[in-house]
Amino acid sequence: MKQLYATDVVSFDVEPPLQHVGVDAKLKNWANAFTFFQDVTYEVRDLTLTVGDEVAFGHCFGRLSGALKTGTVTSGMWVRVTFCFRNIDGNWLIAHDQASVPFDVASGKAVVDLEP
Repeated sequence: MKQLYATDVVSFDVEPPLQHVGVDAKLKNWANAFTFFQDVTYEVRDLTLTVGDEVAFGHCFGRLSGALKTGTVTSGMWVRVTFCFRNIDGNWLIAHDQASVPFDVASGKAVVDLEP
């Protein structure tokens, strides 16, 4: 997965901290997610890309689901995802990504049961 990210990628993911800076931090974050799963699927819906000569951006809905190591099967939750790409030496690499979950303003709690 390392070849997908720019070395100085900045990621705003759903897990703390507020940002993961650098490819090693991003890969560690993915590795942490996979420690919970025995089998995992990542589903993408409604991917839209806008591409220029040197930069591009895209957005979609994403869902991580599968069988946990405890044996529980989870359908996961949908998150909103934004990607920013840079063309570096002819390779399109993710320079920034953000995954977010809507929240209820009145309660301050995440709303994790929405469907695209």
